[in-house]
Amino acid sequence: MHAVILAGGKGVRLRPYTTALPKPLVPIGDQHAILDIVLRQLSTAGFSHCTIAIGHLGQIIRAYVGDGAQWGMNIDYAVEESPLGTMGPLLTLRERLPEHFLVMNGDVLTDLDYADVLRRHEASGAPLTIATYARKVHIDFGVLTTDASRVVAFTEKPSIDYRVSMGVYGVSRGALDGYTPGLPLGFDELVVDLLAAGRPPYAYDFDGYWLDIGRPDDYDRANAEFTSRKSLLLKGA
Repeated sequence: MHAVILAGGKGVRLRPYTTALPKPLVPIGDQHAILDIVLRQLSTAGFSHCTIAIGHLGQIIRAYVGDGAQWGMNIDYAVEESPLGTMGPLLTLRERLPEHFLVMNGDVLTDLDYADVLRRHEASGAPLTIATYARKVHIDFGVLTTDASRVVAFTEKPSIDYRVSMGVYGVSRGALDGYTPGLPLGFDELVVDLLAAGRPPYAYDFDGYWLDIGRPDDYDRANAEFTSRKSLLLKGA
């Protein structure tokens, strides 16, 4: 199995931690970088090949990871000379990738079964699979529904349930048809285009542990929780 890790971002929201380090290399706990945890998980799940898309401070990632022997994997790199969005790096990699592969952000902390995501993606027949996570928003006010200047419904302080993308995807090469290598392609653009073409993505719903380490508060939480979650996140690794 083949995975692509997206690690080319500048980590602006996580500054000052990312001033000198790329976000995937910020430490979690006393021993592990985020990327080390992810690579351990992928290796344990049976992934033998990984391509890391690098950009900002990419030379540090390359020096840290090397050829992947430390994790028992074959690791190579794709260099973003300019930002290409979430899916843009895949366009330049397309001929190096198998028919179905996993794509994930390099700052995700989760006990998600990556191999199962890819298996379910292949079985679904969809061009794209999105790992999703439940979220809830509590609204602190009564919500009015109006029509032609009349109140037609009222809900007192409702909660809205929804699901978000976890930053982990199963992708088939056919999902990338029609896009130009070297040009940016965002996740949102790809999803909208697939929906318009009548090729809806498959949703892989997950309710375990997931933390997107995008902001200082998220990073602080990850470090606070890592000791108690370590056996869960690194089981078998």
